[in-house]
Formats: sequence, C-alpha cells, structure tokens
Amino acid sequence: MKFHPPLIGITTSSQRQTASFCVRREYVDAVRLAGGLPMLLTPGEANLATILEWVDGIVFSGGGDIDPAAYNGAAHPSIYNVDAERDRFELSLAQLALETDIPILGICRGLEILVVASGGKLVTHLPDEFGETTVHRAEQASPCEHNVQITPNSRLATIIGPGEAKIVSWHHQAASTIPPSWRLTAQASDGVIEALEHQHHPWALALQWHPELSLQDTRQQQIFRTFVTAAAHRNAAFSQKAG
Repeated sequence: MKFHPPLIGITTSSQRQTASFCVRREYVDAVRLAGGLPMLLTPGEANLATILEWVDGIVFSGGGDIDPAAYNGAAHPSIYNVDAERDRFELSLAQLALETDIPILGICRGLEILVVASGGKLVTHLPDEFGETTVHRAEQASPCEHNVQITPNSRLATIIGPGEAKIVSWHHQAASTIPPSWRLTAQASDGVIEALEHQHHPWALALQWHPELSLQDTRQQQIFRTFVTAAAHRNAAFSQKAG
C-alpha cells in the first residue's frame, strides 16, 4: 500500500476587497514541516461532511473576531474583521468535527471557535477584565511573548512538557468559560485561559497562542508533529479498513 502524507485542512479568511481567500503561510509551513499535506478550507463551503471524509486533521486558524451575537456577547469598539460567512462555516465545521474522531487543532481564533461551538463564551476585550499586567499583543498588528503555565498530567504536558513555556501571543479576546467536556491545560499569570483540551474526543487541542510563529522552538514544533502524527494514524487505520 502506497503511503500518503496525512491531509490537513486549514481554515482561511475572506478578503472581500481583493476577492480572495487567505491564511498566513506559517500555518502551511508548520503542517509541511510536521509531515502533513496542507489543504486550505474556504468559508462558504456547504459540504462539511465531505470535507471530513477527505481530510485527516483540521487546523482552525487565527484571524478576525467572532461576531459576539454567536455567543450572546456584547458589542465592543475593539472588535475587528468580523466575517459572518467564516463564522457560520467554522462553527458548523467545529460542531461536526467534534462528533467524529478526526484530530483537531485550534489556534487563537480557532480556540475561540471551538469554545463557542461547544456552548462557551468569550471575553470581548481582555484589558477590560484582566488589565494589562500580562500583555497578550503589542498592538493589533503585532504579536508579543509571555509565559504560560502548563497543567500537569494533561495532553499538552505530555507533548511539550510540564511547567512554564514561552509562547507567542497575538489576541485581545479569550475564553471566559470552559465548555462542558473541555478542561484547562494552560493559563497565563493573569488568569487568562491559554489552552484547552477535550476530555472525550480522541485528539482535540485548542491553544490561544500561536505555535506556528515560533517553529524554531522545538516544544512548539512538537505540537504540530504530534497533531500530524495523530492524523497519520487515523489515515492508516481508515486505509486498512478500506483495503
């Protein structure tokens, strides 16, 4: 049987001004470096079940804010780049994917999508509730770095090790509640939820930070390697059944 790299779907955003879809190339680079074959998933696709039949894993990527109406939140002047079509697509895809065994990795907005899809809520603007003792982005267009504390005996701890980890942060929102079936696996010193993992799904991990922006860090790179390996195992198991 010929080996095929696991096919990893990566969600994208819409650029209406240029009539294009896009995603930062670091997501693609990270998946390739980990041995996966990236495929871009565009908002508006209606055949969600077909997507899940084809891909072996899904990365819910970062981007603009989710419409607060999706989680009964309040409007805020800091909210930007709301895309109703992307919201509908990703929330529906997340809900469906969580009912399968497909490996899932949520990054920044991707964590927020998984939280909202699971019935959780978001902090609309972190400085309003957590202050600025820990800076989670330098400004809207610039990331920054800070440490997070990894929860012992969690999947994340087995991947990158327990204790503190330095991460690249670039967000102004975060989960305000932990949905049922999810557990906290990393937190910033100011109390912001930085990572969650699903307690029943075979492989569903959500990070508020951006591991794709620090692939020179072997701990962050290991997140993608472990994710792609899980997708490869699922691909192999499916191929054996099909054969």
